[in-house]
Amino acid sequence: MSYTVEKIGGTSMSAFDAILDNIMLRPKSPYNRVFVVSAYSGITDALLECKRSGKPGIYQYIAKRDETWLKAVADLEMRMLLVNENMFADPLNRRRADKFIKSRITDAVSCITNIIETCQYGQFSLRHYLPQIREFLSSLGEAHSAYNTALKLKTLGINATFVDLSGWDNKSYGSLDDVIKRAFTNIDVTKELPIVTGYAYCDEGLMKTYDRGYSEITFSRIACLTHATQAIIHKEYHLSSADPRVVGPENVFPMGHTNFDVADQLANLGMEAIHPNAASGLRQQNIELRIKNTFEPEHQGTLISQNYLPDAERVEIIAGKSKVFALHIFDQAMVGKVDNVSYELMEIISDARVKLIGKEMNANSITYYLSGGTEILNKLLYKAEKRYPNSTITGCMVALISIIGASINTNTALSKGILALTDKQISPIAAHSSMRNVNVQFVVEDKYYKAAICALHSEFINQPENTTRKIA
Repeated sequence: MSYTVEKIGGTSMSAFDAILDNIMLRPKSPYNRVFVVSAYSGITDALLECKRSGKPGIYQYIAKRDETWLKAVADLEMRMLLVNENMFADPLNRRRADKFIKSRITDAVSCITNIIETCQYGQFSLRHYLPQIREFLSSLGEAHSAYNTALKLKTLGINATFVDLSGWDNKSYGSLDDVIKRAFTNIDVTKELPIVTGYAYCDEGLMKTYDRGYSEITFSRIACLTHATQAIIHKEYHLSSADPRVVGPENVFPMGHTNFDVADQLANLGMEAIHPNAASGLRQQNIELRIKNTFEPEHQGTLISQNYLPDAERVEIIAGKSKVFALHIFDQAMVGKVDNVSYELMEIISDARVKLIGKEMNANSITYYLSGGTEILNKLLYKAEKRYPNSTITGCMVALISIIGASINTNTALSKGILALTDKQISPIAAHSSMRNVNVQFVVEDKYYKAAICALHSEFINQPENTTRKIA
């Protein structure tokens, strides 16, 4: 019998009626499945910081000792209660949902207040407590959505079980695997439908280790430990041949079938089909991953499997990332010492907690492609200049555009890509091909991000033979 572990993304969670109709109530039997849920759209941003803009949330206010955090908590509570009001017409269930999240928020405020008061004394430092604060703030969003989902399903006659991995009300401990095994010990998926929090409290600290990718790690480990036949992620869009917001929804195609190599390349650019660490477990257990569009339930989506190779060489997706910081170091005296310099710079980059997307080097220069907040990147540039005062160090914003496929001719893709870009008056700053025949990457000025993606998509994907793949 088929048994699936399924994850629902935040934007999909906010369209709960569509989730019920298209996912949870669609099959004849709702069982032999596990659902791992994300927080409702925007909630984790309000708890921590906005993932895209960096706008501070409750955690960032606390880290800066800004009293605004109390108002931010009050605003978030009102927002969560409004979600409950829209979700539950029945006053009794609405009160249950409200009581649950109000209790969690009250406990959180009490805990944080006590920590801040304690840290007024010289022997205690707030920065030592910030990782724990970030951990339990993260858990609020998923606990809210998971509790609501289980409660709503119960009102519809489904034997749903709220599985709270956050460790909020107990002294649970152990590795992530231990926490999951303990939670599923007495669960019979043939008779009940587990609704699981995407956040799990464990010894390794999911936020500390994986930051905002933690829910996919939880999802992956549940699939592996409970021996799922297939893992499924429901998102608000298809895994498509390019970002539909850039090239237009009428021009993109669902990928259909690909492998985990391609998924890893996408993750490196921040276009995550799945977090690479989460994908690793699925690969080892040979569990297929399917990415589905919540709002097109009839469509099979894209299947990601371990050993898939297309019958012919084919570019599957044009992916990119804008506002990438290119840190370039040139020093004539670097010849023969590049490895030493590279090691020292990697320490500086690691300490700055920015994401390394790529690196290139020659005899006397190194370029790092980094993603992070403007303030952090400026500090990193200053540290590099201070460490190497005799070197020429520059930094500028660029865009990285990748041509990706499970099996492509990288030499052909490189030459055709350069011609496609130059035809649109876009001069690549740099270009790289991969020996693994999975991707070719171009570096362009940041202002050409969208134009470069459109040019490459038109050249490699938007061809007559692909019309049958177009999303309906």
